[in-house]
Amino acid sequence: HSGLAVGALAACQFGPLVVLSAWAGAVADRTDKRRALLVTQSLEMAQSATLAVLAFLPHPSLVLLYALALAGGMLLAFDNPLRRSFVPEMVSKDDLPNAVVLYSTIVALSQVTGPALAGALVTTVGFGWCFALDGVTYLAVIACLIMMRGRELFRQPPQARTGREVREGFAYVASVPQLWISFAMFACVGLFFFNLRVALPMLVTRSLNGTGVAFAVLCAIMSSGAVVGTLVVAHKRLVELRHVVVGALALGCAMLLLSVMPSVHAAVLAAFFVGAAGIVYMTASTTIAQVDIRRDMHGRVLALQTALIGGAALVGGPIVGHLADLAGGRAPIAVGGVVCLLAAGLGELGRRRFPPRAR
Repeated sequence: HSGLAVGALAACQFGPLVVLSAWAGAVADRTDKRRALLVTQSLEMAQSATLAVLAFLPHPSLVLLYALALAGGMLLAFDNPLRRSFVPEMVSKDDLPNAVVLYSTIVALSQVTGPALAGALVTTVGFGWCFALDGVTYLAVIACLIMMRGRELFRQPPQARTGREVREGFAYVASVPQLWISFAMFACVGLFFFNLRVALPMLVTRSLNGTGVAFAVLCAIMSSGAVVGTLVVAHKRLVELRHVVVGALALGCAMLLLSVMPSVHAAVLAAFFVGAAGIVYMTASTTIAQVDIRRDMHGRVLALQTALIGGAALVGGPIVGHLADLAGGRAPIAVGGVVCLLAAGLGELGRRRFPPRAR
């Protein structure tokens, strides 16, 4: 019953990404990624199991939930750059652009379909079984990592420890215009788009007079839009800054449309467009950070992007929740739409000011 409390939980979950990601990216560049992923995924499975135990209790401690969210954020800070920089080790250089688009699409799609599935489970069998099922799914991930044949990977030689890895990562991003422009857009858009998990429940329950079932339905519709968006980007490389700009523009329009819907039934179409536009924007933004960058910088560049995600949740989560408490459930979504449009405009100016060098 508190938007601020929901935002604070998001801050606990993603705050460690801001503090630890830059260092975690340097660690990813100098470790065996497959073995390190086995460790992080196993610990994340344990976290989900503990959440399930708490959720089965009649009155779980809010402090313990915050603590588990904080632990999960620390694990994610290391797991994210490891997982994403592992993609280039699984395919040849010629297949890398398609593999990165496929991976980015799968991740973005899961971020939309996951809440929809969770909403369906929560309204039918409860929170405990939802977290328990989440824990079980890690077994498939761990099994896949174990089954991989190390000799067939396209491994990058581990980087020697110099003590300057983090500074070198920042300097590299600053030297590539398409990276720092897309990262700047990512930071602005993420303040509100990454916090839809906070804003959407407020919109449904406070402004549209809906229930938990209505929230689950809107999440499912958003997932359907994401599937359509996936089909749009499936056959495209999406490694140019203009794709990021177009994605931000479409997302801003979709969020503004959602913010003015008068009822849950009317919001269905807008939620569909938010899902489709969000998948296009996220795929373009994450792909541009993985293709056409130096292999020895993969972990650090991706870790910096992960830190932006954490920063958006850390700063934006409480802002979105508090804004919903003050001005209603529509306000944070409307403001987010405007911010996306402004980011698209500034990104287009940057794209024209710093055209990509001939490859």
